[in-house]
Amino acid sequence: MKAMVLDRCAPMEERPLRWEEIPDPQPGAGEILARVKTCGVCRTDLHVIEGELPPMGRRVIPGHQVVGTVEALGAGSGRFAVGDRIGVAWLHHTCGHCFFCRSGKENLCEDSLFTGYHRPGGYAEYVVVPEGFAYSVPEVFADTEAPPLLCAGIIGYRSLKRSQCQPGQALALYGFGSSAHIVIQIARHWGCRVYVVSRDARHQQLALSMGAEWAGPRADDLPVLADSAIIFAPAGNLIPQALGRLRKGGTLALAGIYMTAIPSMDYEEHLFYEKNVHSVTANTREDGIELLRIAAEIPIRPQVELFPLEQANEALLRLKQDGIQGSAVLVV
Repeated sequence: MKAMVLDRCAPMEERPLRWEEIPDPQPGAGEILARVKTCGVCRTDLHVIEGELPPMGRRVIPGHQVVGTVEALGAGSGRFAVGDRIGVAWLHHTCGHCFFCRSGKENLCEDSLFTGYHRPGGYAEYVVVPEGFAYSVPEVFADTEAPPLLCAGIIGYRSLKRSQCQPGQALALYGFGSSAHIVIQIARHWGCRVYVVSRDARHQQLALSMGAEWAGPRADDLPVLADSAIIFAPAGNLIPQALGRLRKGGTLALAGIYMTAIPSMDYEEHLFYEKNVHSVTANTREDGIELLRIAAEIPIRPQVELFPLEQANEALLRLKQDGIQGSAVLVV
């Protein structure tokens, strides 16, 4: 098969992914082989490629927002049939028997493995996934629409839950990339008033066109105190700013898998009055099932920009430079 392969971590400006022909993968027991149709491009892919997540020390095929069709079944696999359309997300495997797995917190499993990081991902013509970690993709979504739901959507939804946002409340979003443009659609469906902080004027305009009450470049200019807030940008300096614009008893969720250093904070100004800070670590499969159901009911319409698979370096560089409106999707 053909794939975009990472041999060593490097800045995206060096275009570190290489277009290669490699052997087709084969499904093991309990696994599925899927022919990839599309794969979303995620900021987590950037963190993997540029070494902001601990490097694997071996070759990696990135990509964890995969839509494809079942090509072959490993021994004992029977949840899907050949030809079924499936989705493959970031969470690839958990142990299933530790305290976290048994208590509904499999996203915290110490032995978890992730697609496009520990295991080969969807920047390729084929991908293998344990059948228990594949999703049925609702028919309402085209192959090019569904990929952002499988990470941007799932993580955005978990972040929304972790922010403790309730219908009708004021929600502040910091950064307006792939996850945020899905979250705003859920929040507006709930009747929430949404306020967006983004440095990019184009992202501000997109937010306003999608129903934001206000969008601007500075947290200090936010016209209300938010009941809940989510930081999507990997910028630790936003944390005290967001807490400063949070109502007493409000909750700030930190959606990123990576974040720059957090500056010192003043206890009374930023944390007193029972303000809450909740981090977000991966997701559970239940989060994915819930998000896909809600997305189909609304229905959510991800805004996507399409690239051929061999242009993955260009798509990622555009993402790094905040040049993508909505989500970038690779077409295989």
